Amino acid sequence: MDYKDYYKVLGVTKAATQDEIKKAYRKLAIKYHPDKNKGNKQAEEKFKEIAEANDVLSDPEKRRKYDELGSNWNQYQNYSQPGTDRYSRRNYQDGANVDGFSDSFNDLFGRAGGFSDFFNMFFGGRDEGTFTQPPQKGTNLQTSVPLTLEEAFSGTSKIIDLGFEKIRLNIKPGIHDGQKLKIKGKGKKGSRSTTPGDLFVIITLNPHPVFTRKENDLYCRIPLNISTAVLGGKLVVPTLTGYVNMTIPYETENGKTFRLKGMGMPDYDYPTVKGDLYVTIYIEVPKNISTEERELYKKLAGLRK
Repeated sequence: MDYKDYYKVLGVTKAATQDEIKKAYRKLAIKYHPDKNKGNKQAEEKFKEIAEANDVLSDPEKRRKYDELGSNWNQYQNYSQPGTDRYSRRNYQDGANVDGFSDSFNDLFGRAGGFSDFFNMFFGGRDEGTFTQPPQKGTNLQTSVPLTLEEAFSGTSKIIDLGFEKIRLNIKPGIHDGQKLKIKGKGKKGSRSTTPGDLFVIITLNPHPVFTRKENDLYCRIPLNISTAVLGGKLVVPTLTGYVNMTIPYETENGKTFRLKGMGMPDYDYPTVKGDLYVTIYIEVPKNISTEERELYKKLAGLRK
């Protein structure tokens, strides 16, 4: 059985750092990965060889033991078998998925019978099928939360039922329709990983019966009786904080738009800064007028001539 120079396999020196070993391994693993070399037995064997070298040199304890014995590894045969104090086994941890290639380690090593006899003698061997993928971050989740415009204006909190957990989401004032919120660590848990994925919450605003929103400004149309339009006066206007009286100048035309400064939506990042409310009036034609009113309108029409 020949001695295996794992440093030479990875193309690094014995003084190589863990980072240098990792980079060398990843570069070679991508080059010889079975997914990139389908049907190429030489590439398959090379891939196994660099995986074996990385398994040893990326593990500080294995690397120390390997460096201590060096080419005198044969003496290790007497006290490296299972059942002794020096017996060691470690599932493969690195490279089960390299830069987007699918996991073919189980198939590859299952067919080929695992790592070399040299490795098995040195580190106690391994069972087929014991390769595990490296810890992977869990899957991200996405859900949507509907809000009223009033809730978006004032801010609110919502309970989100993920099936396996219920969480409370606090929503700041001024949030927009379609805005996506990220909640770290509230996605699904990854296999063999303590780092779950994230939860993404998309906000949807329900249509409002009065207001239309554009950025942080609000728009609405309010009816105005013809008398106030002609003579001027006060018009009661709804806002998201209550009703206000708006002054209507005399001879106001139909379709006139008034701006109420600072009565729009709060800015999401600067909630003390608010948009404006734009009120467009439309003049109502009176219905079901009395005979007396009709005569007065006739008289008024005669005066206008």
